[in-house]
Amino acid sequence: MSDAPDPVAAVRALSARLSNLPQLTGDIPRVQGELKQRPEDFTVEELPAYPPAGSGEHLYLWIEKRELNTQDAVARIAQAIGARPDAAGYAGLKDRRAVTRQWLSFHHAATPEPAQIAVEGVQVLAVSRHVNKLRTGHLRGNRFTVRLTGVPSEHDAHASAALARLVEHGLPNYYGAQRFGFEGKNLSSAWSWIVEGGRPPGKPFLRKLFVSTLQSALFNAWLGDRIDAGELLCALEGDIMRKEETGGLFACSDAALDSERVRSWEISATGPMFGARMRSAEATALTREGALLERYGVRSEHFVRVERSGEGTRRPSRVRVSDVAQRREGDDLVLSFTLPKGSYATVLLAELTKTDTVPVGDDP
Repeated sequence: MSDAPDPVAAVRALSARLSNLPQLTGDIPRVQGELKQRPEDFTVEELPAYPPAGSGEHLYLWIEKRELNTQDAVARIAQAIGARPDAAGYAGLKDRRAVTRQWLSFHHAATPEPAQIAVEGVQVLAVSRHVNKLRTGHLRGNRFTVRLTGVPSEHDAHASAALARLVEHGLPNYYGAQRFGFEGKNLSSAWSWIVEGGRPPGKPFLRKLFVSTLQSALFNAWLGDRIDAGELLCALEGDIMRKEETGGLFACSDAALDSERVRSWEISATGPMFGARMRSAEATALTREGALLERYGVRSEHFVRVERSGEGTRRPSRVRVSDVAQRREGDDLVLSFTLPKGSYATVLLAELTKTDTVPVGDDP
């Protein structure tokens, strides 16, 4: 008789864990307020990795969009200028229910003036050119401005205390709830295919999405365990550590020394995005990661089978929060902050409000 957990019970346990993750600011009182009454209450500005060169075969457009996701904005602009949407590029997806600014690229010979591009939901703010297509991940981060409405003035101190702790120690690098689809349906689909051996999705995009969904769920569970144990600012023997300045990885062999380096923001622990080519932890950390898989009935072989849709990697356990500001406007509290690419404003806001304040949307 197998000791493996029942698959249905295991995915339910994983889903339950995702809805009950610990927060770094859990002991600080919540900030009461509501978000996203209007698109203007949530604004995002992309911080590009490099400016366009000004010449080249690719047209670069700096746009502001509202009530429109990135793919729809790309499709509408491509139709308006006569470019192929499948040859377009963007550095990251931006939320639909927001006002967002980002660069898009199109393989297009003409260089129109901004006013010549009339697209519903989109304003073209600047036009340039570059030698390469804009690729996913080619950004430094995102600058957010968020308005919480109906916040009691005495809660300003709660926001200040929570933000100060996140600046000092880092934001737990959880994936936001939107990563798992509406009501967690992406996770259910991923589990049925990868763990239970069901029929794979027909589209390569969905196969990659579902692999990353399961990887992200297990990472969140790993990070939740780490925070529950008070180990976000610690190094364990065998942890794969990441150098903050260079991104280089190494295995921890001196937990006491490396824990001091964590607290001084020189390095951070990384967690598993399980996959056939992921760098494995060692010693104590490896035992912990193996126990995590066993708890939820997942085996490393499951990820080997879907390697073409997700090789695996390591993800930092925390990220820096910078350029933090807050101000009161009547009954509203307006917050501004910058996060590196791949991290979620929704996770930071949940640290303040202790709730999922942002409806499910696109990746940041």
